[in-house]
Amino acid sequence: MIFNQFERLVARRYLKAKRKEGFISVITGFAFTGIALGVATLIIVMSVMNGFRNELLGRILGINGHIGIIANFAQPFNNYEQAIKDIAQIDNVKLVSPMIEKQLLVSSGRAAEGAMVRGLRLEDMLAKDTISKGLAGIDLDEFTENNVLVGYRLAQKMGLVPGDEITLISPNGKITAFGTVPRMKSYRIAGTFDLGMYEYDANFIFMPLETAQTYFGLGNSVTNIDVTLSHPEFLSQTKQYIRQAIGPDAYIMDWKQSNAAFFNAVDVERNVMFIILTLIILVAAFNIITGLIMLVKDKGRDIAVLRSIGATKGMIMRIFFMDGAFIGVVGTSIGLLLGVLFCKNIESIRQFLQNISGKELFSAEIYFLSKLPAQIDVAEVTTIVLISLLLSFLATLYPAWRAAKMDPVEALRYE
Repeated sequence: MIFNQFERLVARRYLKAKRKEGFISVITGFAFTGIALGVATLIIVMSVMNGFRNELLGRILGINGHIGIIANFAQPFNNYEQAIKDIAQIDNVKLVSPMIEKQLLVSSGRAAEGAMVRGLRLEDMLAKDTISKGLAGIDLDEFTENNVLVGYRLAQKMGLVPGDEITLISPNGKITAFGTVPRMKSYRIAGTFDLGMYEYDANFIFMPLETAQTYFGLGNSVTNIDVTLSHPEFLSQTKQYIRQAIGPDAYIMDWKQSNAAFFNAVDVERNVMFIILTLIILVAAFNIITGLIMLVKDKGRDIAVLRSIGATKGMIMRIFFMDGAFIGVVGTSIGLLLGVLFCKNIESIRQFLQNISGKELFSAEIYFLSKLPAQIDVAEVTTIVLISLLLSFLATLYPAWRAAKMDPVEALRYE
């Protein structure tokens, strides 16, 4: 659609409301503001949802790996060393980590909490970036027998600091003539880790693999084997190869199965939020229709004069189309700018609002992460902008068509 200089001049004059047209200007302002806020809100919410999902996924895979292997019937792996060698030879396998994972009670004399103990080799911990970063500042030379690492939130809840002693109490103890005696042993805290995920920082204790084997009485066995892949997109094929390598005596579960309910809920919420927030832009588009229809009604005499001096229906239609399109384009552009700037500084904004309100706006206990993430998806932002522009342009068609259809004789007669 080509606009000549005359059409652009008239459209520009109509956007500048006179005093008697103040109400029309207010409606136009609402439409303009609605589109800008709708686009900005949609970009912010979708970016936060993307950031939340990717950050959580990255941390989960950075701690647990892509495939977990558990011995059937809750029996430990007695031949785990050979299983590790066989799995390590499979293409696409980056890291194979034997571990022991058990739930128990931890007591410090002042407090007691339920916790998950994970026995790991130090080299396997350092091979995972998320765990390695969480261990920054800890003297890992002390991660030896009778020493453990405790999540910093768990340490805070129990009032513990490095150097303190804790007692681990496992219900799976020795069987005696008088019943099962809980297994109890004291360990020194070598340091506290911060993995950036509430679930782990508030509930996990890391222990050397050999120490865990001794404590739980497993000898030279482990309860789990964790596998990290080089290329996660080939998860299904690699999983089949692992199943062939270790045989039927183990249960294999990948990260999608382990976290299916959670990530499905996040995806559903993300899609629903997209639909709901798009309605904000749709409402603003209706404001454009209302504003332009009132503008057409108010400019009836002007339209009649323009038609009388030779303006065609197409010219009239293009004039009002430009007015509506201008509102949509500028509103969308400002919304895009606001949304991107907000996402780039979202954590600083959160901290600022928290300091003003005195309330926690992103609780780690609820959202699992310590910081509010936001990741802008260029393709998604482009889709939002295109939807906003499309709705804005469609909203201008009816008022512009109505203006072009107006009979100049009738318009002048009733003026």
